[in-house]
Amino acid sequence: MSHPAEASRHHAFVDACRTAIGATYVLTDPRDTAPFTTDWRRRYNGATLAVLCPSSAQEVAALVRLAVEHRVVIVPQGGNTGLAGGATPDGSGEQAVLSLKRLNRVRDVDPHNNTITVEAGVVLADVQARAQEAGRLFPLSLAAEGSCTIGGNLATNAGGTGVLRYGNTRELCLGLEVVTAQGELWDGLRGLRKDNTGYDLRDLFIGAEGTLGIITAAVMKLHPQPAARVTALAALASPHAALDFLALAQRFAGPLLTGFELMSDFCLKLVGTHFPQMRYPFAESHAQAVLLELSDSESEEHARALFERLMEHALDEGLVEDAVVAENIAQSRAFWNLREHIPLAQAEEGLNIKHDIAVPISRIGHFIDETDAAIAQHAPGARMVTFGHLGDGNLHYNVQAPEGVDAKAFLKQYQSSINQIVYDSVHRHRGSISAEHGLGQLKIDEAMHYKQPVEVQLMRTLKAALDPLNLMNAGKVIR
Repeated sequence: MSHPAEASRHHAFVDACRTAIGATYVLTDPRDTAPFTTDWRRRYNGATLAVLCPSSAQEVAALVRLAVEHRVVIVPQGGNTGLAGGATPDGSGEQAVLSLKRLNRVRDVDPHNNTITVEAGVVLADVQARAQEAGRLFPLSLAAEGSCTIGGNLATNAGGTGVLRYGNTRELCLGLEVVTAQGELWDGLRGLRKDNTGYDLRDLFIGAEGTLGIITAAVMKLHPQPAARVTALAALASPHAALDFLALAQRFAGPLLTGFELMSDFCLKLVGTHFPQMRYPFAESHAQAVLLELSDSESEEHARALFERLMEHALDEGLVEDAVVAENIAQSRAFWNLREHIPLAQAEEGLNIKHDIAVPISRIGHFIDETDAAIAQHAPGARMVTFGHLGDGNLHYNVQAPEGVDAKAFLKQYQSSINQIVYDSVHRHRGSISAEHGLGQLKIDEAMHYKQPVEVQLMRTLKAALDPLNLMNAGKVIR
């Protein structure tokens, strides 16, 4: 129970917030706050003093100044679709959630500069749609795009399926508007490709998960709409063959290659088991499959001709065992649905041990071979659900309980030890234990363990300099 003085301070804070943004937008009833205090995977359940719903950057700044005055931790939250608990308050009931959903305006679309300026609460799918209306492409694409927000994408430096061609969210951002931990507003909304005027403050806040300040708006890059997209599925014998196929595809297609997704045979069969309408795409089983996509600025005929030459060489060299090219948009969508339903099929199959890791692309085959063998020896019968963005080295390397084994009991017995096997292997291969989901509160201990001491100290120095009171999303990313 809170000390009376603390309870009085918290009440004063909430009252001041009501005055600042209106009582309607300060939620305190547990029935209203519940959707904001549980993460998307339902791994973390927190509590909150209040959920604050400002409608402008100026209101965000006012609320942060009140948090400083009353010493209240602020937890920024976008669409609440994160996978590492980074936007969930702790269980103390003394932190305030600051929802950015009402900052949902598209401020400007500039086709000549190929930029769009959006507030942090704009849903990713809406950014894509507004870009398309202007005849442009916003290439960030991920499964949660119908509910995640651009602020959350920036805070976690989200990846998705287009990183191979267009880069992570960081590479798609030119400028930011940020409320600092002191409640000051920094307007860095400059749509410049070149700006060498000192430290790159923008990159400090991207990927920081709200621990250094709160992103309220951003200038994002747009690209020309491709004239055609052509999608194919290729069957291969191993991840090693997939890497050779990637090199061949890059040699043939260069920057036209926009997607290259690896999926194991078990992944595809798992989708077929739980979603029977999504049939296995090949006549017989193959160890691995790759979903690849070309985006062509010339024509569909040009893209298909290039695809045919690529597949002919891949088949002749024995890299590809079978292949099918989408004949229309519906079939292309069906191929992508196979890929996107893997996490859903996993959830239907039962609890599992998830890993969002990255290793150098050239090491992926060796990583999978070595780590699969180590897990098979440690937990016989464990089923590996391995899929991800092969073109950028990001694997979703997940472990399902053996068939017929209680999933909850399996996780209780093996989760910690399997995590260590996977992360030790990632470290040996000079990789990262978080590729696109962030650290949140899920992976702080592991990050502190695997990072070099000098790296951890530099992070702590930045945190102390920008947020000396530790009020910005305390308990996330860094200890």
